[in-house]
Amino acid sequence: MAPDTCPPSSEPTLSFTQGLILGQLSVVLVLAAFIKFFIFGDPPSPDATASLRATERRSRTLAHKRSLLSLRSAKDRQGQALNRKKSTVLRIPPVLTIGSILSKTYYNVDSHQPESLDWFNVLVAQTIAQFRSDAQHDDAILNSLSKALNGSSRPDFVDEIRVTELSLGEDFPILSNCRIIPVDEDGLSISNGKRFDPVTAARDGTRLQARMDVDLSDMLTLAVETKLLLNYPKKLSAVLPVALAVSVVRFSGTLSISFIPSNSAQSTPTMMRFNFLDDYRLDFSIRSLLGSRSRLQDVPKIAQLVEARLHRWFDERAVEPRFQEIALPSLWPRKKNTRGPDDSMADGNSTITRSRSKEIGRDLREEARKDETERDQGPSLRLRRRGREDDDFQMPGSLPNL
Repeated sequence: MAPDTCPPSSEPTLSFTQGLILGQLSVVLVLAAFIKFFIFGDPPSPDATASLRATERRSRTLAHKRSLLSLRSAKDRQGQALNRKKSTVLRIPPVLTIGSILSKTYYNVDSHQPESLDWFNVLVAQTIAQFRSDAQHDDAILNSLSKALNGSSRPDFVDEIRVTELSLGEDFPILSNCRIIPVDEDGLSISNGKRFDPVTAARDGTRLQARMDVDLSDMLTLAVETKLLLNYPKKLSAVLPVALAVSVVRFSGTLSISFIPSNSAQSTPTMMRFNFLDDYRLDFSIRSLLGSRSRLQDVPKIAQLVEARLHRWFDERAVEPRFQEIALPSLWPRKKNTRGPDDSMADGNSTITRSRSKEIGRDLREEARKDETERDQGPSLRLRRRGREDDDFQMPGSLPNL
């Protein structure tokens, strides 16, 4: 009987040392590829990035317009009558339509040339200059930014954020090429190459919208410092210092402004609605610094992430189809809001009256004091002389010794 023989075992083709070396090399290659292409990769050109973002915004706007057109009803919009008593004294004006406004202001939306806004630029520049001056007083804007950055929304892995640089710029935005166009209730342009029809506009609830070009070339900078905290497996396992500086170097776009009339039935005030069209361009300059000893400076991927987040924040708030609405106060003149030279004159007159009354009171006290002194000293010399003259007094025309 043949003895039992064990089958020969297959020996591994690689030894433990060779496998360890191969694994380490794989990790190094993956890490090198990550650093090369993710961290130090060349970012796309600003023009290519801006074009790509503009294409995405345009496609989003077109999709929104298609959805509005598909949901829009074919019924004619009829205004609801107000259920309140009409005044018999107040004269009821004729119904004000877009066509009547344009005709009374001599504005033709089809042929009117765009207007410059030089006078408005001066007013805006004065407002911004005053805002910058007020922001520097007592570090008001610095304290507000510090509170906002270190609020409840700050994540746990981020240490306290400290503002290291803040610049509000030196230049001012330039607005130009202002034109008035009719839009529907959803803010969509209704021209489409056709001439404006006042009758159709009044029936469809059309309103007027002002569009103007905005251009700003400046350096608005915000620089912060913080630390990224690693709290696993235990608290403060690692700390990574981070410094970031974001600057807005240029903004150009189209601003649209329209007014929404008040509605007494719904108790809504007059609103001003504004937003930017999707063809805007916003350029940033982002600087970064990571680490304490071995520092990584101006990492391209960090700049791309920060810029994409800022663009998304702006798109979600003020780029069509989204918009901002501001309630306007009542423009009816009120006495409590009146200011002018009469107020200063009244204040001056009241001051003069008070000072004059003080002088009169002072004179009266001095005269009273003199009278008391004269009474204490007895009859005066004038009174004594008058007494002697009274003894020798003779009536004119009388005979002597009579």
